[in-house]
Amino acid sequence: MNFLTQKTLILALLATVFSLFPIESSTAADKKPAAKKNAWKPLAGAEYKVYKKIEQGDLHLNIYKPADWKATDTRPGIVFFFGGGWRNGNPSQFEPHCKHLASKGMVACTAEYRIKSKHDTTPFECVADGKSAVRWIREHAKELGIDPQRIAAGGGSAGGHVAACTGTVIGFDEPDENKSISSVPNAMALFNPVVDTTETGWKGGPSQLGKRCKEISPIHFLKKGTPPTIIFHGTADKTVLFENVERFTEQMKQNGNRCELVAYEGEGHGFFNLRKNSEDNYHSTIKQLDQFLTSLDYIEPKQ
Repeated sequence: MNFLTQKTLILALLATVFSLFPIESSTAADKKPAAKKNAWKPLAGAEYKVYKKIEQGDLHLNIYKPADWKATDTRPGIVFFFGGGWRNGNPSQFEPHCKHLASKGMVACTAEYRIKSKHDTTPFECVADGKSAVRWIREHAKELGIDPQRIAAGGGSAGGHVAACTGTVIGFDEPDENKSISSVPNAMALFNPVVDTTETGWKGGPSQLGKRCKEISPIHFLKKGTPPTIIFHGTADKTVLFENVERFTEQMKQNGNRCELVAYEGEGHGFFNLRKNSEDNYHSTIKQLDQFLTSLDYIEPKQ
């Protein structure tokens, strides 16, 4: 067998192999949504319900109900959004809060929402998901045993920003959702939240959001009728400066709205989480959250 014959046979063999294992096209038309990275898992003891379908998969609520819950109930509800800089985080952050409030008679949820590390998204999608979660809960209030006029939104850090946006920011409603159902909560519980995404309030705002930084800046949308709010914040927070929530609280009051700022002297960012060496702060914030919710008739007063 001469050299040319050998070369012809080799090329024919390679052509056969490539026909069996074709190379995928990399054109834009053939690109698919990014695969799910380390998908979240349902939290123990919670109902796991889809509230939104996205290209990369479904977004869920982990729902905790009181032990004596009935389908005919009209209980107050609350949904929490985890922190993580719109990039990371896990719904389990607010699992202790949900279990506590469920024990107090509320239907409490901790939500998944799109983040950079899993979905390659921006803070704008986070806000859209927060609004979708509140709207879904209100739309399905009857099956959840929830009073649609007693739904609170809460969260920490970037999740506090998402919660604050549901009660303030205009727009970011998904086109396929029923706009006749409000995505605005009836109350807000915010833990070291980002409330000003402009250069004035937060140096990282323009770097992540560019010229659109005001579009999802809660403090720039305050008006009369903004839901009653409680804010927990450490005075030594270097991630989200205490001055931001002071301005937010003052502007809320100037607009005739209720806003309680609970300052924690010398505490930094994330001080409220239930973890080793921070149990006292967790229990302290929970106690004051209970008092706030009791004043709104969401929780029964202590006997």
